[in-house]
Amino acid sequence: MESINNLRGTYDILPGEIEYWHYIESKAQNLFEQANYSEIRTPILEFQDLFERGVGQGTDIVNKEMYSFQDKGKRYITLRPEGTAGIARSFIQHKVYASNKIQKFWYKGPMFRYERPQLGRQRQFTQLGIEVIGSKNSRADAEVISIAFELLNRLELRDFNLEINSIGQIDNRKQYETNLVQYLNKYYNDLDEDTQHKLKINPLRILDTKDIKTQEILENAPQINDFLDDNSRNHFITLCKYLDTMSIPYSINYNLVRGLDYYNDTAFEFKTKELGSQDTICGGGRYDKLIKILGGPEVGAIGWAIGMERLLAIIKNKIQISKKEIDFYIISENTEETKLESMLIFQQLINKKHKVILNLDDEKLQKQLKKGSDYSAKFCIIVKKDENEQKQIIQKNMQTGEQKLIKKENISYSIN
Repeated sequence: MESINNLRGTYDILPGEIEYWHYIESKAQNLFEQANYSEIRTPILEFQDLFERGVGQGTDIVNKEMYSFQDKGKRYITLRPEGTAGIARSFIQHKVYASNKIQKFWYKGPMFRYERPQLGRQRQFTQLGIEVIGSKNSRADAEVISIAFELLNRLELRDFNLEINSIGQIDNRKQYETNLVQYLNKYYNDLDEDTQHKLKINPLRILDTKDIKTQEILENAPQINDFLDDNSRNHFITLCKYLDTMSIPYSINYNLVRGLDYYNDTAFEFKTKELGSQDTICGGGRYDKLIKILGGPEVGAIGWAIGMERLLAIIKNKIQISKKEIDFYIISENTEETKLESMLIFQQLINKKHKVILNLDDEKLQKQLKKGSDYSAKFCIIVKKDENEQKQIIQKNMQTGEQKLIKKENISYSIN
């Protein structure tokens, strides 16, 4: 019978690989808890309408990339393509806003987008992110950016840079879009097919085009910063002051708009040259209107997300994951009595909170003992019978080779 493989764009995380995931997750969780962020977990399945209203119907995510289907109840369901919309929905549904407190969340989990698999990007991918809901203050922007900056440094990334921009409010963007479309229409026949399509449905998405010819045309295009109102301009200036004060280096990229419709004012990305064309490792921005769009009150909010696979592609060869430390490796002769005794010893040591491996092979003791070196165990517990058919428990120090007879009840103490 033919074997079944995983779907294209998905992957298995095996022992030897999962330790790198644990390394990132541990560094992130420690940092988030330091900054008083609480973990939130939302469903993988959501109503399709959540993302059409929240992410935006003019986006590539909604139009091309979502995994959506009709369930047995005739409801339109989507595997979440990103994390923020689900957290916003949860914030509204559970009336978290009623506390009138600023909420700080962190999350991690699988997301799904139908796109071409490549380095650091799969169709099922894992995002790690934070959200601050309840503040329109530019200090919130500076805080979330500083946490991302600190996390990348704790993960020992060095070759990255921060790009920031202000995309203003909806009215600012509409005025800018009108001017941008007027400018690009002059060069319509020189634009690539994808840009011509975006010009009709979502002109701002043209700004991050990868087409060389279109990039050249955009060099003299109107810039969004010329259309900001005073509030957006002052918000951005203040953010830059905070970043300067914290010595967080950045550059302003007036073409940075991000790929989701819910953003306003601040948009930012951390980029690296180590991933080729997929150069963004962390991206985020402010989304003050999203909660209201989804049926809640109007509250300020800002957040970011990191693609775990992209991080792993960069840091995997830069960090050394230490081997698991095993306290005891238990082996026994192939008799029913010694096997029973080894099971009792295993149970005893586990209860004492030791790290233990019980050999499950019916091999000769010498073969079993050799495996103890492979596991890097500190001690080996050998259960056997002597020449008088009496049970013996021998403890062997795997570093010095010293062996001694020991009573079962004393095993857990003798490790010291």
